[in-house]
Amino acid sequence: MQYSNKVMDHFTNPRNMGEIEDASGVGTVGNAKCGDIMRVYLDIDDDGIIRDVKFKTFGCGAAVATSSMATELIKGKHINEALKLTNRTVMEALDGLPQVKMHCSVLAEEAVRAALWDYADKKGIEIEGLEKPADDIHDSHHEDIAEDD
Repeated sequence: MQYSNKVMDHFTNPRNMGEIEDASGVGTVGNAKCGDIMRVYLDIDDDGIIRDVKFKTFGCGAAVATSSMATELIKGKHINEALKLTNRTVMEALDGLPQVKMHCSVLAEEAVRAALWDYADKKGIEIEGLEKPADDIHDSHHEDIAEDD
């Protein structure tokens, strides 16, 4: 299995790893099939800008790399922009992932959405286009995921 240099860089030097105390939103998703668990912490200001984002991931190198890249892609962005993050965006930013590791990019997308959901829930607001996240990513449907991974 061949990983891109960007995947290796984000795995060996992950960005934004850690926790945020009193986070505005926290999202945890897992994949029971592969055992990966990803938690994303968001610090969102009153204007809906993500001031800071951290993650904790239990999983393979690709899971760590996709978490790292996803946090980089949404940091400093408005929540509506963060909502547009897709597993495809994460994969492209990492110069691709092996087919058997594509589910890791879905975990990253879903963890961000779960954290946004938690934020909206705590604030008592609705974020247009945001649906309640699945606890296990195999409950959700993504076009880029082969059923046999």
